[in-house]
Amino acid sequence: MTESLRTSVRLRAHSCCEYCLAQETFSHDPFSVEHIIPVAKGGEDELENLAWSCLGCNFHKFTSTTAIDLVSEASVSLFNPRENSWDEHFKWNEDITIIIGLTAIGRATINRLKLNREGLVNLRSILFKAGNHPPKFSK
Repeated sequence: MTESLRTSVRLRAHSCCEYCLAQETFSHDPFSVEHIIPVAKGGEDELENLAWSCLGCNFHKFTSTTAIDLVSEASVSLFNPRENSWDEHFKWNEDITIIIGLTAIGRATINRLKLNREGLVNLRSILFKAGNHPPKFSK
């Protein structure tokens, strides 16, 4: 993957994880380019198949493209930042620390990627109090 392609993915995402909306600026872990459709499942290094991802989301997603929605118990596609709108599938709770799934895709993605990991929730709370969360571009 070229550095130019990596930079394009990061800039398109406003340096935020395209799943949990964590901001790279405030992360102690590096962010990386993530294949929405993994290479192991035929995905390619094309801009439309790439997402900017925090280490936690990338780790929990791994090669998954589907997950179980705990409400319907159906296997559904994970959130795809190139095809799905974040606001259609997710919303913030009242204090902007917890991501709530609005759809089967949203709920399954929250569960599979652990979008409300304890460290993320704590960081969101601190950043919100400092006026730095949610991200200014917010989806």
